[in-house]
Amino acid sequence: MKIFYTTFGCKVNQYETENIRERFEAAGGITVGDPGEAELCVVNTCTVTAEADKKCRQAIHRLRKQNPSCILACMGCMTQAHAGIEKLLPECDIILGSANKSSLPEAVERFLLTRQPVVEIGDASLPEQMSNSGSFDKTRAYIKIQDGCDMSCTYCIIPRARGHIRSKPVAETVTEARELIASGHRELILTGINLCCTGRERGERLTDTVEAVCGIEGDFRIRLGSMEPELISDEDIARLAALGKLCPQFHLSLQSGCEKTLRVMKRHYTAEDYAGLCERLRKAFPGCAVTTDIMVGFPGETEEDHLESLRFAERIGFAEAHVFQFSRRPDTPAYSMPGQVDAEVKRRRAAEMSEVCRRTGEEYLKAQLGRTLRVLFEKETSPEYHQGHSDNYILVRIPRSGPETLRRQFRDVLITGTGEGCCTGELANI
Repeated sequence: MKIFYTTFGCKVNQYETENIRERFEAAGGITVGDPGEAELCVVNTCTVTAEADKKCRQAIHRLRKQNPSCILACMGCMTQAHAGIEKLLPECDIILGSANKSSLPEAVERFLLTRQPVVEIGDASLPEQMSNSGSFDKTRAYIKIQDGCDMSCTYCIIPRARGHIRSKPVAETVTEARELIASGHRELILTGINLCCTGRERGERLTDTVEAVCGIEGDFRIRLGSMEPELISDEDIARLAALGKLCPQFHLSLQSGCEKTLRVMKRHYTAEDYAGLCERLRKAFPGCAVTTDIMVGFPGETEEDHLESLRFAERIGFAEAHVFQFSRRPDTPAYSMPGQVDAEVKRRRAAEMSEVCRRTGEEYLKAQLGRTLRVLFEKETSPEYHQGHSDNYILVRIPRSGPETLRRQFRDVLITGTGEGCCTGELANI
């Protein structure tokens, strides 16, 4: 069977799509890049914003129009979060929830036998066992070690879509990591819906898993996915700083730099708490990158609130930031809050925040000049240069003089220039 996959949303979704692809290919399935030639089209959805829902629905409609005869399967957060989703997606032959994605091959078999729609939306909090062997054409691989969230921020529907927290046992994570390293992956990214809750249900901490994976023999590195700032303790920082294989890049979800807005969002930290954490991380990991997500236009956000958030972003000096506009979601408290911000105002504020973060990102790149960074080189995409990412997640390019490849190699690079969102340099003579 020829199968086309499209994935929306976070790194957890990417991991889960990869798991499904591996299951199908083990049974003889063939992955194709053109939906028009596919016998099965798979859409793994996201519901983090109303705009995400819209994009997923548009993709589903488009796939059915492109390929009227294919089996069309939809699954994930959007299908889990909306009751009666089958009525909204009449084009789909198979609809699964967020916690039973791995049952898609069996669902396809049932559909082929009966030619009747398969709709299975189960309990989002049920654990789903997934383990990936990785793709041989990739340098890095994701490992999902945690799922679910119990935080209930006022704008977020993810707890409904993903259920309560649960996590992969440390031993299972280590086994999966060993297999990925053996297949040639040089960077492993530990990811989850609320990553810092890893192991909480067993009285463990994320740091326990990170230490165990870093203890595996081999030349590889570990990167952490997005983390909630209030869940990182000083003890965690001290333990993480002792791990030579951990990348010094921390994606700390901010959402707003305004104290009032954070309270209304029901975030569990203040702006000053966040700033203090950044200071402690930078002390423990000199030169580390702090990246983030920032929302603008939350209900009740005034111009002064927006300016407070802008000043805070500039003060922190993010290496990179994902800036997005507040999106009203039914079934969340923020949907009916007073003071909804005009769409044009939100667009302007997003542009202003993006500009601040662009400048701080450029400053971070310039701070690398003269430094020697350890770079993991990736797939060759140009005859003019080799490129890869440094430990602190900077895109680095060096001149290419011949057909030889540096793919999947770690090399020390002396940074000599910046531009176009990356650093340039030359191999260091060390």
